[in-house]
Amino acid sequence: MTAVTSFSLFRNCAATTVRAFVTVKASNPNFTTFLLPLHSRRSLCRVSATNDEEAAAKVAAANANGGAPTIFDKIIAKEIPSSIVYEDDKVLAFRDINPQAPVHVLVIPKFRDGLTELRKAELRHVEILGQLLHAAKIVAEIEGILDGFRVVINNGPEACQSVYHLHLHVLGGRQMKWPAG
Repeated sequence: MTAVTSFSLFRNCAATTVRAFVTVKASNPNFTTFLLPLHSRRSLCRVSATNDEEAAAKVAAANANGGAPTIFDKIIAKEIPSSIVYEDDKVLAFRDINPQAPVHVLVIPKFRDGLTELRKAELRHVEILGQLLHAAKIVAEIEGILDGFRVVINNGPEACQSVYHLHLHVLGGRQMKWPAG
């Protein structure tokens, strides 16, 4: 008899703790049901997500020089809605749709001017690079994380850059670990 395994996720949430287990069952009645802690399954998912992220970064890099508007260009043009945290005439900061920390805000220049990744920065970009960093500080202040936050710039496919429009990630609201990534 072939055992068909199915996984179901159950979560018990308390006010401050989350406990999760994976229940493994089979169609064979002699099969023992057991619980695995979620972190065992989570680490398997993380490997898969990392591979997907790396593949997406390679695809994004291959299409980077096509000249088509990026998702960030569409957010700037208000064609795609976003949760804006800060905006001025040069930069836009909005919440990441896939946050990696309690606070995860992207800060982008409103005009790319060839600045698709940090390695393409030229002397003419010095002013906007400074404005992006200053906006990151303003975001940290707005979000109440001024005492501890991280600013990340992914550059190229090996850093898993997925959008070729230079952007800063402002991360905080939890203890940041080192080494990063």
